[in-house]
Amino acid sequence: MTLRVAISAFLTLVVAMGIGRFAFTPQVPLMIAEHQLTLTSAAVVAALNYLGYLCGSWNAMRASRWVERRLKAGLWGAVILTLLSALAGGPLLHGVIRFFIGWASGWAMVLVAAWSNEILLKAQRPGLSAAVFAGPGTGIFLSGIVALALHYWQVDASWAWLVYGLLALLLVVSISHNLPASGELHRPESAPAPLILTAELKRLVWSYSLAGFGYILPATFLSQMAVSRFPDSLFAQYVWPVFGGAAVIGILLGILTRHFATSHRRLAWVLWGQALGVFCPEIFSGIAGLILGAVLVGGGFLCVVQLSLQVGRELAPQHTRYLAGLLTTGYAIGQLAGPLLSALSTLLTHRLEPALYIAGVMLLVAGLLVWPARTDGR
Repeated sequence: MTLRVAISAFLTLVVAMGIGRFAFTPQVPLMIAEHQLTLTSAAVVAALNYLGYLCGSWNAMRASRWVERRLKAGLWGAVILTLLSALAGGPLLHGVIRFFIGWASGWAMVLVAAWSNEILLKAQRPGLSAAVFAGPGTGIFLSGIVALALHYWQVDASWAWLVYGLLALLLVVSISHNLPASGELHRPESAPAPLILTAELKRLVWSYSLAGFGYILPATFLSQMAVSRFPDSLFAQYVWPVFGGAAVIGILLGILTRHFATSHRRLAWVLWGQALGVFCPEIFSGIAGLILGAVLVGGGFLCVVQLSLQVGRELAPQHTRYLAGLLTTGYAIGQLAGPLLSALSTLLTHRLEPALYIAGVMLLVAGLLVWPARTDGR
């Protein structure tokens, strides 16, 4: 039972997050080369995706009816909309599709995390609960490997979207019968006391919101940065799969080191590692800087998600789904602000670097907000 839940939740995040949301990153260079998007319009399209993610996560947090339907609609919606992306040819249609894929992935992220965490933690399988969050990284890695093959075969953007959609479809068909039945996600035995946002919880929400802001710029434009800086380098094509692979390895390392220090301190260390990763392309010249940046930002990407939700459970164990939704909403607001800042940066300076510097500083601040751990509620 627990293994079935873990695998189903893991693959749900592979599809809804790793493919549905983040296949856009390796597609950006193709769509810019085909004049479907510019660097500025790509940032606006990305921002619409994060706005949808904000709406979906907020709705999932507040939902009291048809909760399981939202989870299934989020998963299937990510598949169908990825396939429909093959028909879009400009920023308007891509923006609309990205908005609704963001909404679908917000539903899936919040609800599948609540479902799997509840079952796996009750079964005393915290390692499996953490492993579920390797799903987005695995999806990013898969989409990156697919992007390499598509680049080799010189497939255009529309056909590439179709390939991503078919891959997502195959994965969903394999797990759709394992998703929670009606009532399984909303059956509290008694209503918990209202959640009180202590100072520590507020710092966690702010930290997670800044984490969303800080990582999203490299996560969205890493492939485009690699291609624009090193157009003739084969290694530039590997930056995105490196990001996804590092995200999976980061989760595994997090599981292995979960008894090493408090959750708060491990979260701060990971955030500071991501901040270093944002600055790496500027500190180190050549493709090595981009690869190292992908390793550090990608390696911390899912660890930050998993550790922030874990800290939230430790601080408010009776409000798992509500707090997951609140954290995800803050994260989504941060993600929404990132591409808007990058659009402004490219519009005014024709460069992404000013926005990236701000993103790196915000990750440093995010780490400071959760370090040191405080338990006095002040």
